[in-house]
Amino acid sequence: MLRPFFIILALAASGGGALAQGAQVAFGGMQQDTKLPVEVSADSLSVNQADGTALYTGNVVIGQGEMRLAAPRVLVVYAESAGRIERLEATGGVTLVNGDEAAEAERADYNIDAGTVVMTGNVLLTQGGNALTSESMTVNLESGTAQMSGRVRTVLQQSDNP
Repeated sequence: MLRPFFIILALAASGGGALAQGAQVAFGGMQQDTKLPVEVSADSLSVNQADGTALYTGNVVIGQGEMRLAAPRVLVVYAESAGRIERLEATGGVTLVNGDEAAEAERADYNIDAGTVVMTGNVLLTQGGNALTSESMTVNLESGTAQMSGRVRTVLQQSDNP
């Protein structure tokens, strides 16, 4: 997993950076069909029939289409209608990847019906050579956009072409 401090330090040392209070970014690579099946693998699983949850722990990897989410712990909350996942709550250091775009945070909450992923705590978004950091980011998987908030810092790599 990438270490946000070292990446930001390296990018800051290479020059350039813009600071803002909030930013909306294109997140086209994260555009996702939220109706696709969700596949989960982990070291262990604990199911609670009483509250309709399943707790996956240890090397958890979740896939839906081209999107992959990895975390040490993921709580799956099922809707009242049996067998349908309502939301996923990933904690302990989360990585969300699709193509050359990746995002990291301390926590991610994926609401499948709404088609949103809310990442919080030291968010780092990389898109190719560019990086953005903030305290929170809400990704809309249907539109392929993300809204970042909480002291946003952006490092954009300059093109060699004039």
